[in-house]
Amino acid sequence: MPNLHPFQTDDARLHPIQDKVLAGERLNSNDALNLYRTGDILAVGWLANHVREQRHGDRTYFNVNRHLNPTNVCVAACRLCAFGRKKDTPGAYTMALEEAFETASSGYDEAVTEFHIVGGLHPDLPFQYFLDLISGLKQRFPQVHLKAFTMVEVAYLAKRAKLSIRETLEQLKAAGVDSLPGGGAEIFADRVRHIICDHKIDGDQWLETARLAHQLGLKSNATMLYGHVENDEDRVDHLLKLRALQDETGGFQTFIPLAFHPDNTALQHLPKTTGMLDIKQIAVSRLVLDNFPHIKAYWQMMTAKIAQISLRFGADDIDGTVVEEKIYHDAGASTPQGMRRHELLRLIR
Repeated sequence: MPNLHPFQTDDARLHPIQDKVLAGERLNSNDALNLYRTGDILAVGWLANHVREQRHGDRTYFNVNRHLNPTNVCVAACRLCAFGRKKDTPGAYTMALEEAFETASSGYDEAVTEFHIVGGLHPDLPFQYFLDLISGLKQRFPQVHLKAFTMVEVAYLAKRAKLSIRETLEQLKAAGVDSLPGGGAEIFADRVRHIICDHKIDGDQWLETARLAHQLGLKSNATMLYGHVENDEDRVDHLLKLRALQDETGGFQTFIPLAFHPDNTALQHLPKTTGMLDIKQIAVSRLVLDNFPHIKAYWQMMTAKIAQISLRFGADDIDGTVVEEKIYHDAGASTPQGMRRHELLRLIR
């Protein structure tokens, strides 16, 4: 049932925000900054849970999914990444198509509803490889939803194939892509991207690729990587740009805050995020992104226990079973590679 009793807080900055939230009014950038800067995490959580329960009651969503990373070879060399490898270096791999199909089968049973497919920006793989990968998976698993390729990957494939981004998306959709994941957004601010991922497309290009996907009927998620060199203003800017695009297209399904894992990256001198920041980021996201249907607490990155707590701080989605996760575990994530359905249900209930 929705919360009925307003919270009590000594932080006067939260009083007008409370009035707006309870009246169903949109928060502005100053409100968002005050949410980040307050020390009253319980008050922020109360407000976020109020919105969550207004939208979803006590329902929490998850799926039975399997991650598939066809290659970790990548030309980007992002300082934030521990997954990517240069071609012909130790640890680099690229799956042949049959190997990718076998990998998908190895984690498959009748309950699987989604394949989550992302990888590196390979300098040599032709666009046809990715079209054949998708069409082959769709042929073998016609009932499974294919969520494939970040905006960064789509833009890179378009450049390699000498196609427009729209043409690239059209061909991926025709091959069987059902939706796009939200990775690669990181933080949109140019100052931050120059430090952490200066060889990726910029924030405006990420948003434009998402816009084109939505115009073609391809839904997507959106992410934000936090806990590195960004500040509160950068986070607010990121959220508001996503909210503006959602006002325009309505194509985003879920927002996923991603806690930065520094181990084995060029930024490993940075500390890991705290549980308080993880929870606050979930709550602020729910309050600011009033037009996003879902906020996900990605248990692989924030631990199952923090994800569980986040369900009372605005999150209504806890991701899925995963089976095998590589990208964040290469960066030091200590969570299990996957989780069984009954384990997810135990966390939710």
